[in-house]
Amino acid sequence: MLQQTCGEALTRLLQAYAVDTVFGIPGVHTIELYRGLKGATLKHITPRHEQGAGFMADGYARVTGKPGVCFIITGPGMTNIITAMGQAMQDSIPMLVISSVNRTQQLAMGEGRLHELPNQLAITSQVSKFSHTLLSVDNLPKVLAQAFTIFSSQRPGPVHIEIPIDILAQDASHLDMQPWPMPKPPAPEASSIQQAVTLLSQAKRPIMILGGGAKNVDSVAQTLAEKLNMPVVNTCNGKGIMPPDHPLAIGSTPSHPAIREEIERQADVVLAVGTELAETDYDFFFLGDLNIQGKLIRIDIDSAQLMRNHKPTLPIMSEAQQALDAINKQLPINSHRNTDPVYARCSKLRADTQDMKKSAYSDFFKTITETLGDCIIVGDSTQPAYYAQAYYETSHTARYFHSTTGYGTLGYAFPAAIGAAIGAPHLPVIGLTGDGGGQFSLNEIISAVDANIPVIYIVWNNQGHAEIRRFMDDAKVEKTGVDIIPPNYVALAIAMGCQATHADSLAELKAALTKAKSHGAPFLIELDESALDCGYAF
Repeated sequence: MLQQTCGEALTRLLQAYAVDTVFGIPGVHTIELYRGLKGATLKHITPRHEQGAGFMADGYARVTGKPGVCFIITGPGMTNIITAMGQAMQDSIPMLVISSVNRTQQLAMGEGRLHELPNQLAITSQVSKFSHTLLSVDNLPKVLAQAFTIFSSQRPGPVHIEIPIDILAQDASHLDMQPWPMPKPPAPEASSIQQAVTLLSQAKRPIMILGGGAKNVDSVAQTLAEKLNMPVVNTCNGKGIMPPDHPLAIGSTPSHPAIREEIERQADVVLAVGTELAETDYDFFFLGDLNIQGKLIRIDIDSAQLMRNHKPTLPIMSEAQQALDAINKQLPINSHRNTDPVYARCSKLRADTQDMKKSAYSDFFKTITETLGDCIIVGDSTQPAYYAQAYYETSHTARYFHSTTGYGTLGYAFPAAIGAAIGAPHLPVIGLTGDGGGQFSLNEIISAVDANIPVIYIVWNNQGHAEIRRFMDDAKVEKTGVDIIPPNYVALAIAMGCQATHADSLAELKAALTKAKSHGAPFLIELDESALDCGYAF
């Protein structure tokens, strides 16, 4: 009898790196991955599709900051999870996907083995920061150390490790089970900080943009904004970094023409922190790429990202918190600054964005927050999520996220909300999906029931793919494939053991949310868009 197989050693090492939850569907090729779960402290959640496993891991990672971990079978399991890895890759979400692969002597032979992909890494390498085949048990600690180094000190994203079936069963009793010490993320270079201080001190009309890479900056961003009397814009993944009621906060509307005008032409210095400056945040209305006229200071943990999309005047490779803290320490407080004109400018910019704000959507989100209080909303590609990307603000980070931007996949909310609820059990979690997008992953409702995860699902029913209907109308293309028949979500949910109800008004939504909050188990609310007369989000 072996004292410890490679599969068992892997489980123990994951626990050593503070992993507490694994999402996966067992298969004949992953039996040895599951051997080590007996007696382990790891919680195992079983989705109904590997894509659901990836989205659960994504939602868990966003609210905890820890990597979401998945156990996936060879071949179809990996091709199923690829979409979820693509979404995580685009949004820089830490995810560890551990899969089996065919036996070492069978690799790349193309002999038609069960679940065989002749080159599994060729696929996964396109949606991961690091993809590796473990060919020796001795290398397991080293490879896991490389994975967790990416999570702790680099721009995060998915990591994939595949282990041949025969390697999983080999003896690993001799391995050192202690986790490797992790390096710290990069700190800014002193001369770059001095240049940034000089540029910002001399600026007459600076502006700061905070992206998802700045979500852990705590109060240093607010301190810097106040020192410089500098308006702050945040992207969708940067919601909650700056208090939304702060007079210098403009909000998450960098795609709005008025905000783009401020960034492109009015600001003499733009400080962009942890943001790609990419299309889905800054050109949501397809107005064209940003054309920043002033000086651009970019802070990013990824050196390659500093050179994408826009040429920086000053690139600073650093973790956001350290860079902003260093700037703050060298930047004196301007006690003679006149805040009134800038506050008035920010107020006008906020007012300028209201022209696209639909009151029904605003009331919808207000109903949720007034009923549930501090909560997490996980959005799919659906009309309310398009609205929320720009106009829904949060007082804390990781309280709203969605799949609408970045990779832009459908089917995200049902499973990702499960992961978020596991990661933040003290908060109510909403999974917000449309009736069209919900059909991509509605099978995950029963996963929430099976694991008794008290997710509140809201299905926004507009009878098909309404956003694509609008684009077809605008392009004068005959509508095809968009007026699909939605299922009866309430009946389906009940059939899966999930309590469910219809809501035909905001008052009924409030009553249903109140009931769901006290229910302590999965709860689905189907809301008919036509009852609220919302129209399109934009």
